[in-house]
Amino acid sequence: MLVVLGMSGGVDSSVAASLLKEAGHDVLGVSLVLFESPGKPSATSCCSLTAVREAARTAASVGVEHTVVDARDLFIEKVITPFAEGYSRGLTPNPCVLCNRHVKFPILLKEANARGGGHISTGHYAQVEREEGQAVLKKGLDPNKDQSYFLYALRRAELDALELPLGLWKKEDVRSRARELGLPVFKKPESQEICFVGDEGYATMVNEVAGVTGLEPGAERPGPIVDTKGRPLGTHKGIIHFTMGQRKGLGLSNPDPLYVLKVEAASNTVVVGPRELACRDRILVTGINWLAERTGTFEAQVKVRSTAPGIPSRVTPDGDTAEVEFSEPAFAPAPGQSAVFYDGDTVVGGGEISLKRQ
Repeated sequence: MLVVLGMSGGVDSSVAASLLKEAGHDVLGVSLVLFESPGKPSATSCCSLTAVREAARTAASVGVEHTVVDARDLFIEKVITPFAEGYSRGLTPNPCVLCNRHVKFPILLKEANARGGGHISTGHYAQVEREEGQAVLKKGLDPNKDQSYFLYALRRAELDALELPLGLWKKEDVRSRARELGLPVFKKPESQEICFVGDEGYATMVNEVAGVTGLEPGAERPGPIVDTKGRPLGTHKGIIHFTMGQRKGLGLSNPDPLYVLKVEAASNTVVVGPRELACRDRILVTGINWLAERTGTFEAQVKVRSTAPGIPSRVTPDGDTAEVEFSEPAFAPAPGQSAVFYDGDTVVGGGEISLKRQ
């Protein structure tokens, strides 16, 4: 069976290529050129020309075919521009979800279909199981590396075609396997930052995109930092530097810790207050992608960020929107980020966080 594998040049996709080949599949490694940032060290960038060259060398070393797709225009349209626009509107976008939804997986499936069909694959730490003939997305075995949170927005056709060979692996074992195979990428550090943001930081990139697209809140503009009663506490240099729950970088002197409670784009204002006011009992989730059918209110564990534990919650769907009521307050669910619903290890669905008045 043909498997079209997304190869980033990192250790995970490299080992995935080897495992798929060992399983007897015909493997085509596909590297996407998404962005080339002069200020981003090539050692950790997953979408640069340097990474593509590394992926090609790895593909050759494990004996799989390799090709390159230039997706820079699509990436700018579907990921970078919405990212910049979101920050300019006081949101905290999730670029990895946007990329998976609009760029990476659609391209992999297109490449597979162009070759007569087959499966697609990546080096994500998550599992795909088949239950009653339908693919089900589940958490990866390694709780410290589980990446199912970033895959909730996959379309049914993509999920049905998906193979994830690292779902039952731990990171240290993947590195050990890469070392055994003699792959130089076994030493490659993990990418911890947004792949298209250079050393100058994401604010510079947001400003550049805002200047091109003419966003009204747009570029860096100073504005007030106020408390919950509207009393001025200081001045910020641009709302794009802030997200809900942020404590560091406020530039304020206060006897008690202050956290960002709200970013108001219309008035160019950042509202701060004590930690407890950044917690929410309920949220709205919009633009939901359902991976498992649910009717009526149901119980789920809801993650409001990739590294946060799931919170037992009641989810009440209404089409592609749902109200989530947490069993305990969730700290700083940021508008624009993703809320993902789990039934045990199974991903039920997810969408974009929108806060309700409390």
